[in-house]
Amino acid sequence: MLTSKERARLRSLGNELEPIFQIGKGGVTDEIINQLDQALTARELIKVRVLKNSLEEPREAAEKISAATDSEVVQVIGRNFILYREKVDGE
Repeated sequence: MLTSKERARLRSLGNELEPIFQIGKGGVTDEIINQLDQALTARELIKVRVLKNSLEEPREAAEKISAATDSEVVQVIGRNFILYREKVDGE
């Protein structure tokens, strides 16, 4: 669980990021979860955009992906959200 100070720092770092994934009308699929899991392993902090044609709300998508990838939702703002997962030694 992130402290408010850690969350604030990650939010400021996340503001600089461009979304690396987009979730469209297909919603959150196993394939997207796998790709986001790999991205979190490589980068720790990622930004994702939920397109307007998606049937899922950004908060729902963020929570679903967070649970599946064992990551933290740092922020949901508009149609974008930021996820964080600390690298484990050996990754």
